[in-house]
Amino acid sequence: MLLEAVLLSVIAASTPLLLAALGELVVERAGVLNLGIEGMMLMGASCGFVAAILTGSTFVGALAGIAAGMALAALFAFITLGLAANQVASGLALTILGIGLSGLIGEDFVGAQRDPAPKLHIAGLTDLPFIGPILFGQDAFVYASVALLPLVTWFLWRSRAGLVLRALGDNPVSAHALGHPVLRIRLFATLFGGACSGLAGAYLSLGYTPFWVKGMTAGRGWIALALVVFASWRPSRVAAGAYLFGAVSILQLHAQGFGLGIPAQFMSSLPYLATILVLVVISRARGAGAAPASLGTPFVPDR
Repeated sequence: MLLEAVLLSVIAASTPLLLAALGELVVERAGVLNLGIEGMMLMGASCGFVAAILTGSTFVGALAGIAAGMALAALFAFITLGLAANQVASGLALTILGIGLSGLIGEDFVGAQRDPAPKLHIAGLTDLPFIGPILFGQDAFVYASVALLPLVTWFLWRSRAGLVLRALGDNPVSAHALGHPVLRIRLFATLFGGACSGLAGAYLSLGYTPFWVKGMTAGRGWIALALVVFASWRPSRVAAGAYLFGAVSILQLHAQGFGLGIPAQFMSSLPYLATILVLVVISRARGAGAAPASLGTPFVPDR
């Protein structure tokens, strides 16, 4: 069935964006601006694929992708939190580092292929027409992204730790005066964002394609970053933007196949244009929501 195939493709295309954007949402709510998502995703894709090829295990590959993303995030945290360096410049440098280092690590594995991540199969449920493959036939990466959405929402708006994190994102000086370890909390948030970006990259090379090629993220890291901003730092809007991007990216491929006579370059840009325009409309209609007041501002505690 065509509709079923399209929906499955949309979910697959949206998953890496949702994972990376939710991780960056937590980071920015803590007051840290990490522009290195693209680099962390590439490192996750490269290291995850190499580890999976060498061990034959998708699970090990996913762990390697998470570890690679966290390693770059730790480097970013050391520079921006430990040395109070400019976060924008450091994030851009992190992306450049990730692009080059991932290409070096995966150089000998270009063209190698392996079976995609195994999908769930529940007898009697996965075989149901239409709804079965969509709800009960996905791989672990997809279920992880779906589970992450309510977890992040609950953490940020229903837990005391989330309240503290949002508070220090708005006013780290006051949070520090109340005894909260601002730099430690920001470190954990940054590492979480790196883990999510690394997992998103690992999904690209282990489940979505599955193979490794240099630059395979194709700007998804920047789209994830934009989703957080245009979604007004709200998890539900981030999810809506991620699935919107996935839907338009898949539909434009089908539209090109119909031979509508529209330039392929314009069709390829539609997912980016549509996602940004719709999220701008949503943010205007429901209230843009202020960004964390201290976003991107280094914090140096009093000695």
